[in-house]
Amino acid sequence: MAFMLIIGVSSILIPYSSANATPWDDLSAEQLEQQLVDKFAQGNYSPKGADNCLMCHRKNEKVMDIFKGTHGNLTNSESPMAGLQCEACHGPQGNHNKGGKEPMIAFGQDSKLSAPTQNTVCQGCHNDPEQMAWHTSTHNLEEIACADCHTVHAAKDPALDKLSVNDTCTSCHTQEKADMNKRSSHPMKWDQMTCIDCHAPHGSMSESALVKPTVNDTCYSCHAEKRGPFLWEHAPVTEDCSSCHNPHGSVNDNLLDNRAPQLCQQCHASDGHASRVVPEPGMDAFGGGKSCLNCHSQIHGSNHPSGSLLQR
Repeated sequence: MAFMLIIGVSSILIPYSSANATPWDDLSAEQLEQQLVDKFAQGNYSPKGADNCLMCHRKNEKVMDIFKGTHGNLTNSESPMAGLQCEACHGPQGNHNKGGKEPMIAFGQDSKLSAPTQNTVCQGCHNDPEQMAWHTSTHNLEEIACADCHTVHAAKDPALDKLSVNDTCTSCHTQEKADMNKRSSHPMKWDQMTCIDCHAPHGSMSESALVKPTVNDTCYSCHAEKRGPFLWEHAPVTEDCSSCHNPHGSVNDNLLDNRAPQLCQQCHASDGHASRVVPEPGMDAFGGGKSCLNCHSQIHGSNHPSGSLLQR
């Protein structure tokens, strides 16, 4: 894992000579990263492991919470605590505990290290196929650190808990949070459905980091009855469900972007009765009830021999 950090950081560092070291607090971010890389190269790990760290940090409840989660499980051979313990993630201790304020690798908003550098440490272990698209993902390109979403020093990581993952995502994605609280939405505000049911936060080969190859395939994983194939198909349905629906929520019924007939008339221009807009709903079939869908009820497609107009 030490080599993972060195490889991941060295390409973005400026030259720095340890012979001309300055007080730690005066180092630039680039120089600080170089100092930490040097510590990894020296490999000056503590023979007492976590015992040495806990002499000072044991009174910090957030630090001790590491033993409640997977990362602090001493019986799991893949856990950092079963190997180099605290130093597996925070780097070799060196002279950190000898009064010199020698820095260690820190994570989260208080860290002086860049997000890519922090993430390199995590990726030293988390390099499984689920992370294969991380480097081209929006989160990585926006320099989101793993620690911005994940909490390691905890019994349960909020980003991995079905009852809290939506809160984690919507703490940044505020527009989607507003949409999911509109009158028509998926059951996300009750945590019966989560953001990661549709999206892969570590990136994917699909648009919008979807877990399936396309928008429609993602929708069909739940809405199988809309998949088809149909004898008579509705072009926008087969192309992209989001042509008509806002998957995160809408003020209109059925997650529709607009109410009928206005939604339909975005494609179906003046062609007789379909272009007629009634100012007072309920006056006739075009403005009352389901509007166009009063007649064209099979809007997602029809298998009826006489269903060319999606009426049956």
